[in-house]
Amino acid sequence: MSGDRAAIVLENAAAAYDGRPVLSGVDLTVRTGERVALMGRSGAGKSTLIGLIHGQAPDRVALVPQAAALVRPLSVFHNVYMGRLDRRSTLHNLRTLVRPARADIAAVEAVLDRVGLADRLWAKAGALSGGQQQRVSVARALYNGRPILVGDEPVSALDRQQGGRILAEMARSHETLILALHDVALALAHTDRVVVLEAGRIVLDAPTLGLDPARLSPFYAAA
Repeated sequence: MSGDRAAIVLENAAAAYDGRPVLSGVDLTVRTGERVALMGRSGAGKSTLIGLIHGQAPDRVALVPQAAALVRPLSVFHNVYMGRLDRRSTLHNLRTLVRPARADIAAVEAVLDRVGLADRLWAKAGALSGGQQQRVSVARALYNGRPILVGDEPVSALDRQQGGRILAEMARSHETLILALHDVALALAHTDRVVVLEAGRIVLDAPTLGLDPARLSPFYAAA
């Protein structure tokens, strides 16, 4: 359930690239406990908005970027471990590259089990399929453990059933979810609020409960 405390507040937010407006006049408040889906066509400004949200509270946000952003020559273990890299000492991190501690291995393996990849713990990230790489990226955010999970199309490489399981794991781990999604069925099933962007502006902000999918079709069909 959402609370009264605001997790993220953007007021009249704007962004531009090469002088071209990408976001304009965006007012968005996300309260602690909310699960928000950001929707809209490709180029509507979702990724830019994700970046602004992450930039506002990097110490409270676990991020799943649109590209998995894995270090391909390293193992799955090491990629997930990076989720807490900034909370370990330099010495501990260097030692982990060569000889990880049993406690760290167990913690990472437990997170990978939740996304169905425990058996790939020591595989090279670059040897995985696109869907597996995306699940490793999600596992890294779960391992990070910060209270707000922000994801830019975090299940786009997965089928709907598998994507639903991963979204449920995200909700189980994090107080607040803000997710750019292109699948309306997943958005309505796993979030409690939909925010639609069109040409850099919010054009719809509504609870998912009772929301007719037809209201979304003009905005996501080309996403």
